[in-house]
Amino acid sequence: MKKTYFGTDGIRGRVGEAPITPEFALQLGWAAGKALARQGRASVVVGKDTRLSGYLLESALEAGLSAAGVSVRLLGPMPTPAIAYLTRAFHASAGIVISASHNPYYDNGIKFFGADGKKLADAVEAEIEAWLEKPLTIDAPDALGKAMRQEDARGRYIEFCKSSFPFSLSLSGLKIVVDAAHGAAYQVGPAVFGELGAEVIRLACEPDGLNINRDCGSTHPEGLQEAVLAQGADVGIAFDGDSDRVVMVDRQGALVDGDELIVIIAQARLAAGLPVQGVVGTLMSNLGMELALREMGLEFVRANVGDRYVMAELESRGWTLGGEASGHIVCLDKTTTGDAIIAALQVLAAMVSSGRALHELRGAMQKFPQKLVNVRVAKRSDPMAHAGIAQAVRAAEERMAGRGRVLLRASGTEPLIRVMVEGAEHGLVGALADELAALVETALA
Repeated sequence: MKKTYFGTDGIRGRVGEAPITPEFALQLGWAAGKALARQGRASVVVGKDTRLSGYLLESALEAGLSAAGVSVRLLGPMPTPAIAYLTRAFHASAGIVISASHNPYYDNGIKFFGADGKKLADAVEAEIEAWLEKPLTIDAPDALGKAMRQEDARGRYIEFCKSSFPFSLSLSGLKIVVDAAHGAAYQVGPAVFGELGAEVIRLACEPDGLNINRDCGSTHPEGLQEAVLAQGADVGIAFDGDSDRVVMVDRQGALVDGDELIVIIAQARLAAGLPVQGVVGTLMSNLGMELALREMGLEFVRANVGDRYVMAELESRGWTLGGEASGHIVCLDKTTTGDAIIAALQVLAAMVSSGRALHELRGAMQKFPQKLVNVRVAKRSDPMAHAGIAQAVRAAEERMAGRGRVLLRASGTEPLIRVMVEGAEHGLVGALADELAALVETALA
């Protein structure tokens, strides 16, 4: 069913421009409340990241939900996966996250979790959109929803994360640099690792409402790499603004991306005798990941890019492990959605239990050279529908003689075309990616 407002990851845009306005947030809160209240008295938990605009959108959503008779627990700045967990913990009808994830501060978004802590079903999103087209009405004064601040939300989530780490292990003796991207995990992230025994050095843990993701976090890990080397740390951990993505840095200062982290988790689970039915990656997953998993005897399948599609593939197959190179990693045996802290804990557990450093564990996967170029375009469209671009892609694949891949796709959240080339020859990969990016820029400008 085609939807007007909801994209692959909720509703997102620039603050002050439709639909990210207080007027729309008020209407959205009311519409969501009406859709949820069909099953009786409803309650919702609402969390946000550290963007200044979060206050504005939170207040508007709260008012709309109250007008629809829905009670609200306000969680404050909390990671997206924390809202998923607390939705279930409080037996809420839904969870709402105010965040634009890895985007700059001037963007924001609103996304939903169902009562099960998973992405809201398409049918419910469609029902909310139907209510959005109706005039806002206010319930009777004695039927309005209440709102309260949930003061212990942070502690509840910290304990949940710690419960995913083996009780028999400790992080004692490890020095960890934690880069929270000045985002939602700036408090809970360092606390989790510290309470498990690690010496924690904080980086980008001082949000001011405007510095979220700015030259830090999983999308800009250069500062973390420098800090790990300068501090002589064992490992660095970088989250994005809402802490559903994680990348790591080994003690030698090398970046370890989501593909490599998933392989490490899979290998550790096999070594511990735990079941790993298979792994779900995406069209962007490195070919080296696929080969490494096959060498372990594991089936590997590619889903469309986006955590929603990874999750759908996992659930359809009954598998528990999957994710993306960007660091969105899903461990369904631990939680219901991608969780950066919990994924990092699985890698740290692998290090501790094996007695091996991160740079040693990452050796299980040999990455193929891959280059990704983001090309900004006037509007999102399918690049392969353009005859000249499609012909150029075929020519590029022929030049790699079966030892590489080319993938062009439109971003689901921004007006970008992502051009990815992967192959055995580094120089050829770079040249082809640049050539295709230049063609896309010219053809779709």
